[in-house]
Amino acid sequence: MHFYIVSAFILYFIFLLIIGLIFHKKQTTSSDFIMGNRSLNFWLVALSAHASDMSAWLFMAFPGALFLLGAQRIWIALGLLIGMFLNWQFVAPKLRSMTEKYNCYTLSSFFDKRFNDTSGTIRILSAFVMVIFLTHYLSAGLTAMGYLLESLFGINYMIGLSIAMLVVVIYTFVGGFTTVAWTDLFQGIFLFVMILIVPAIAYTKVGGWTAIEQAAQQKNISLSLFGNDFESYLTIFSIALSWGLGYFGMPHIITKFMGIKNPNELNKSKWIGMSWQLIALGGAALIGLISIAYFKNGIENSEMVFIEMVKDLFHPFFAGLILCAVIAANMSTMDSQILVCGSIVSEDLYKYFHRTEPSDKKVLWVSKISVVLISLLALLLAFKKSSTIASTVLYSWSGLGSAFGPLVLTSLYSRKANKYGAFAGIIVGALVVMIWPTINPYITNFEVPPMIPGFAMSLFSIYAVSYATANKYESNIDIDNPLPEQQEHHGMRS
Repeated sequence: MHFYIVSAFILYFIFLLIIGLIFHKKQTTSSDFIMGNRSLNFWLVALSAHASDMSAWLFMAFPGALFLLGAQRIWIALGLLIGMFLNWQFVAPKLRSMTEKYNCYTLSSFFDKRFNDTSGTIRILSAFVMVIFLTHYLSAGLTAMGYLLESLFGINYMIGLSIAMLVVVIYTFVGGFTTVAWTDLFQGIFLFVMILIVPAIAYTKVGGWTAIEQAAQQKNISLSLFGNDFESYLTIFSIALSWGLGYFGMPHIITKFMGIKNPNELNKSKWIGMSWQLIALGGAALIGLISIAYFKNGIENSEMVFIEMVKDLFHPFFAGLILCAVIAANMSTMDSQILVCGSIVSEDLYKYFHRTEPSDKKVLWVSKISVVLISLLALLLAFKKSSTIASTVLYSWSGLGSAFGPLVLTSLYSRKANKYGAFAGIIVGALVVMIWPTINPYITNFEVPPMIPGFAMSLFSIYAVSYATANKYESNIDIDNPLPEQQEHHGMRS
């Protein structure tokens, strides 16, 4: 059995490495490595952005939540769909336009120039906060890979993590943004097909919806999408809102909007991407619900329902190919996160602290070296195996969404927000997410997801502090037509 599965995995890894080598020739400057020189077509942007979003969470944590807690967890998917649609509608066009005018390749440098912060404080702060939460997010993806390889091959968890990270680092290191986009395109299509095949076959094997209803009734699991009382409806609303709000602050997703060649084609990307997301989330939800009947006696780790289902349903070689979809979902998120972290270190930290303008070649190599170092740090965090995939993803998602979601929106649409408000919004959003689980019980017995208070307090802080400091600071920035002198680099030390 191991021979067939290993063969499928090796073929898949080789294909990814070939893509990396092909596009290695196309990136010779730091802008090529970080942003692909803004040359992507609408298909690439659509599927790359959505594949970067759907990590192993799609195959493991989400179906596991439905398997344990019932159909109401489908509202997570609805929240994600609404949030991503709003992201395409309101963030993508303006962010693509404004970052090109400011000549920015990272969110940190965009905030820096948008708020005319010559001190570089916003740039440095946002860079450090992004790296912290993205590294934790990366560790969740690695944990999923470790569980997968441990389950399939019985190999040591740490060895499995190391192998998975090595493959991602190699093709990201040699190919940069364009390679990541192309591998995400392939992996997005691949996992899309697999997440439809598995529930279709499993559904017929369990005996249809009647069998699922009977199993759910025996386990006292609700298949209703709606609640029975006010608190259950409040839970539904908070689940959907907490996941949907996060999209506005996800750097590994929204930076994909910045890479499209023709901004007028973003609308095409939106509908292609949203269609993909709708069907992918629907397939994952079906897997979770079917698992209730498929595993009548339960399963030791609920996040392994897809993996165990595939191993039981298919010949080992085909099971190996299908389970590569979990790797596809994981890698398409991990490579984007690694690349964003690498670009943050080179563009926002190295260039700022460098006393003279560094050569483009140096910046390119700093980006590549940073890719390796960030990957090693995430690997060390994943070795601890201290929390579930779902909890780590939720923590990272909430931290990024709260610290940067309100700031992205105000930087694109508000003329009143200033650099002091931006600074306060990042700090408050990040801190609230970190401390909220501790203080939540003292405020209410209802478990409020940290994203909601974090996002709200961050947004309030931006406006409150901007209002209080309005007389001290005038940005003089036209958010629709940036002034030429504000497009120059000004964040470096002289």
